[in-house]
Amino acid sequence: MPLITDSIYQRPRWLFNRHLETIYPAIFRKVHLERPIRERITTIDGDFLDLDWYKQGSSKLIIVNHGLEGNSSRAYILGMCKIFLKNGFDVLAWNFRGCGAELNQQAIFYHSGATYDLNTVIRYAENDYDEISLVGFSLGGNLILKYLGEQEIISKKIRKGVAISVPLHLSSASKKISSVENTLYSKRFLKTLKEKVILKSKTHPGEIPVQMLKNIKTLADFDDYLTGPLHGFADAEEYYSINSSLYFLEHIKVPTLVLNAINDPFLSELCFPYQLANNLEKVYFEFPRQGGHVGFTVANSEKPYYSESRAVEFITKDI
Repeated sequence: MPLITDSIYQRPRWLFNRHLETIYPAIFRKVHLERPIRERITTIDGDFLDLDWYKQGSSKLIIVNHGLEGNSSRAYILGMCKIFLKNGFDVLAWNFRGCGAELNQQAIFYHSGATYDLNTVIRYAENDYDEISLVGFSLGGNLILKYLGEQEIISKKIRKGVAISVPLHLSSASKKISSVENTLYSKRFLKTLKEKVILKSKTHPGEIPVQMLKNIKTLADFDDYLTGPLHGFADAEEYYSINSSLYFLEHIKVPTLVLNAINDPFLSELCFPYQLANNLEKVYFEFPRQGGHVGFTVANSEKPYYSESRAVEFITKDI
């Protein structure tokens, strides 16, 4: 049964609630890693994606996907890159549209279900490797799970996937992060998202409904007025229903781990689908009681985070 009930993760004593577990690593963690090789590739619609390569001549590649308003230089990305490099893999961390140092060229941005860009990255990299595995955090976790469930596009070289702190059900998770309890987080996300919209409206006058910004108070509002319509969906709910990875899990054919902390402040009850465990042959759920959102900090700062060591264990062992 792909429900892992014996998770060994326990948070450090000083991180005594889920908000500290979430905020501490985001602010204070530092990861030292050699500077990557930056490469820019062109998308089919004439836009670009910036890739950060860490190469050491391996035949195996890990592609790491960041979360909402993240990028390839965040500590949680670098920590994951570092542990896979130590275990003999090449690693590729990429920036979603608009998340690198330079704003992307097309009117669209990135979103939770934009597997066309992930597919572009995989197809670009696959010829140089015998096997590829995917790791994704939060929004990036939803992205890889949706991709793995889209059997018509998945590369034959994909071996495994690990998705961490994933909003499997986008609609209810959006409502959860927009709650009063999570005001600090949602305001931070909205600030940078709105800034990008304003910048993009200057290069695409008339294409970006910048006038809608005054109506946007929550992330759900942002998706309703901007993310959804800008990417071809009627509204936020259609965007959520079409792109929620929860509805793609049963189609995944490669071993895949979903690591969600029960105390994650961003995740709703629907992001813990215990009832699906008996019906999924390849998707493994691990739901530790603690961990926060993209947290899983360990007491010894010299050691990898639990999410990192767990990802390596899952991807390297035979299942």
